Amino acid sequence: MSRAALLVLADGRFPAGGHAHSGGAEAAVKAGRITGAESLESFCRGRLHTAGLVSSALAAAAVLGVDPRQLDEAADARTPSPALRLAARKLGRQLLRAARATWPSPELDALAGQFPKGAHQPVVLGLTARAAGLEPVDAAYCAAYESVSGPASATVRLLSLDPFDATAVLARLAPELDRVATRAVEAARRALHEGTDALPAASAPLLEIAAELHAAWPVRLFAS
Repeated sequence: MSRAALLVLADGRFPAGGHAHSGGAEAAVKAGRITGAESLESFCRGRLHTAGLVSSALAAAAVLGVDPRQLDEAADARTPSPALRLAARKLGRQLLRAARATWPSPELDALAGQFPKGAHQPVVLGLTARAAGLEPVDAAYCAAYESVSGPASATVRLLSLDPFDATAVLARLAPELDRVATRAVEAARRALHEGTDALPAASAPLLEIAAELHAAWPVRLFAS
């Protein structure tokens, strides 16, 4: 196993389509819930402990070999918003294209056949990590980091926020990222024996509602 593969997978320049998504930050900026570094940190913290935790556990479970179909159904059940489900599948489809080119794998090929319209992104992320020879905790960290780095990067563009301030937000959240990744892997290991009901189902209703409103905007900078 090469841990350097994690750097490739987590790199914002990896062509997985994440740059086109704000993780709900665009809607939060317009609603006045993100106005600067302090409110960005609060937004990211909430997202980390809800959507981030769920994504991390799904990704870790995929590395451990839990059935991708069951994981995809679990992801659907934990994503009430049709707009967010659509975005997750689009991101999953784009990530799968990049992953198959980077780490060719029969499992990734099979996933593409099973989900022609795309599986949920965390499920694809986990199988990509598995193909790259990474561990469940690596996939959990990658998913957790994506849950906050996407909104932070988007806010720099949306508010002309100082990139140094946005990066400082991510650094302050690092200890919480550790805790979320640990919880995610513990839940994923339980899911091996207890089924996907053992995975976290933390909810963020405001993110779901904002995603539906955002999807109806005639003009927007980000896809979600």
